[in-house]
Amino acid sequence: MKFHLPRTRKALAAALIATTALSSAWAHGDVTPQAVDTSTLPQLGNKWHESNPYSSGPARSEALRIGTSAYNQNCARCHGLEAISGGIAPDLRKLDSECMGYADEAKKNACFKEMDDFFLATVRRGRTRDGRVYMPPFEGTLSQEAIWTIRTYLETRREP
Repeated sequence: MKFHLPRTRKALAAALIATTALSSAWAHGDVTPQAVDTSTLPQLGNKWHESNPYSSGPARSEALRIGTSAYNQNCARCHGLEAISGGIAPDLRKLDSECMGYADEAKKNACFKEMDDFFLATVRRGRTRDGRVYMPPFEGTLSQEAIWTIRTYLETRREP
């Protein structure tokens, strides 16, 4: 006896396609930017700093603690845990890779300053291409302090 199951196969295929589509939509979880508590850090005021004020100094360890959590809450969904991208978004360990190659300290520091500018502009305004949002803007959700703590965390993830 031969069974014909065209409806069953079609239903199974439709269910598989729907499950795949839903799981990829849920894979990133809630991509709504999450606020970050920076009350234990020195407040930076309303004027945006041009370079990371937490790269060195007494607040660095606290900024790193907060930035690690802030990165996991707001960035890891796309950029990957520990800044190791799975291919959806840029691998942020390589953000400063060109700078690391400079032997001249002045050139290296100038490069890091340019990367701070790029990082700050990207996080504040997000990334849109052809009308599609590739990264949401975080200005208005994340404070200057929170953004710089994430940069502090990423500085510890640099790859030479």
